[in-house]
Amino acid sequence: MKKVINFGEEVEGYSIPVLNEREIRAAAGILFLATFLSLMFILFKGNFVPIKYVIVLFLTDFLIRVFINPKFSPTLILARLIVSKQTPEYVGAAPKKFAWVIGVVLSGLMFFSFIIVNAYSVITGLTCLICLIFLFFESVFGICLGCLFYPLFYKDKVQLCPGDICEVKQKHDIQKTSFSQILILLAFVAFVFVLAFTLNDRFTEKPYALFGKNTTESPK
Repeated sequence: MKKVINFGEEVEGYSIPVLNEREIRAAAGILFLATFLSLMFILFKGNFVPIKYVIVLFLTDFLIRVFINPKFSPTLILARLIVSKQTPEYVGAAPKKFAWVIGVVLSGLMFFSFIIVNAYSVITGLTCLICLIFLFFESVFGICLGCLFYPLFYKDKVQLCPGDICEVKQKHDIQKTSFSQILILLAFVAFVFVLAFTLNDRFTEKPYALFGKNTTESPK
């Protein structure tokens, strides 16, 4: 039973249970894509069916991760198959469990609102947005936002926190941002605004079919 209900894996050379960060990031990307696409159905089609499926699967997946074993999480299994040829990146299991408990709470709130009550509100919208932000940061930047709160509740020294974000450390030279780089970033942001102001009318024109008749035209 201990082998089945467990959190984290024992790996030689590590004194604490660990997880593979590469698998976690891939799984977060899968969940982000599913959640984002289902929200697009709501925004553009008014269709709430996909989000209901995603919420049920999301909650089920996280319940398995937290209360049974991450090894049996469907999205983590799929992620393991996807990144199986990549070198594992081991991180401490404890901060991840804390972050996933937050995921259980958020998806549980969504489950209650959409599945049990069958209603939506500002609360459900904000909850979806928070979930998307958490998944996006995990999959794209490799930053576990939930792990940032772990040291606030557990005073023991955090070990192998993903990306060492739980620890205060000196930046390497390659990580430092110069003043000129900041100026370039600000100039790029300004360029986006200028682009939107000067070419918005041009960009809003519907493109024509380069080859053949434009199918968007109404029949005469």
